[in-house]
Amino acid sequence: MYLTRRKPALYLREDSRSGLFLGILPRKCSIFKLFLTCLVLGFLSMLWLQLSCTGDVRKQEDALPKQSCPPVPRTVNEDPSWGPHRLALLVPFRERFEELLSFVPHMHQYLSEKKVRHHIFVINQVDHYRFNRAALINVGFLESGNDTDYIAMHDVDLLPLNLNLNYGFPEKGPFHVASPELHPLYHYKTYVGGILLLTKQHYELCNGMSNRFWGWGREDDEFYRRIKGAGLQLFRPTGISTGYQTFRHIHDPAWRKRDQKRIAAQKQEQFKVDREGGVHSVLYRVDSRTELTIGGAPCTVLNVLLECDLNETPWCAFS
Repeated sequence: MYLTRRKPALYLREDSRSGLFLGILPRKCSIFKLFLTCLVLGFLSMLWLQLSCTGDVRKQEDALPKQSCPPVPRTVNEDPSWGPHRLALLVPFRERFEELLSFVPHMHQYLSEKKVRHHIFVINQVDHYRFNRAALINVGFLESGNDTDYIAMHDVDLLPLNLNLNYGFPEKGPFHVASPELHPLYHYKTYVGGILLLTKQHYELCNGMSNRFWGWGREDDEFYRRIKGAGLQLFRPTGISTGYQTFRHIHDPAWRKRDQKRIAAQKQEQFKVDREGGVHSVLYRVDSRTELTIGGAPCTVLNVLLECDLNETPWCAFS
């Protein structure tokens, strides 16, 4: 005896087959028509959303204050009538491009307004040793050419604001523009960092700067002793009433931490006077020399590879 399983019969009322499916679409509606209907509904929803959001954005834009773009410095060509002397602005540099973008246009405009003939040299350290500001200044001095007769040892994060500051030829002796009475950070009497002007003859007389200072700090304190040892008188600005507002310091220590480590015997060596090394003992190679214009201001970028004797200054390498 065999049992067979019968499929249950489907009983549909005639009016249900011709009725609405879910109250919206006919039950006999094809898949294509269903897809087309969904597409149209989706498009209408997006269009409504776009129109409503556009109104909100316009309201927000109207509420925001109008901000004008910063002015682009006008390009100024130096005039020989400004005087017989020409300044080599030496900027020791590594990886602080956001500061350089502000520095070069500002300094070109500032010195042009003061009618100081000048050329900006960015000495960019591209080797793998620790930063050596003094050695880079020595390189900049040697590579600045014969068309400049005095130099400015200039930090990239310090912008002069007072046009009464003197950037002229320091014939009588080194001129410390960023004097302790005006610098926003460093106020001790023997400080000669930040911005210092010297004739090339006086820089030679000091034998340049020591190449032994790897990492941040102390190289300008040693150079102060060289100035005194060469019998030169140090001059500073007078009659400047803007105080610590004379300069704008654009370095952010939270973003750009300085390398202040003291490795091996470096702690003891940093207070000594280097009586042998100087401008003509610096070891380096210029990897490239590029003429650039930043914000309408011309400058020369020297990519420099410094060399280090690990036996003499083992603290030049990162540990």
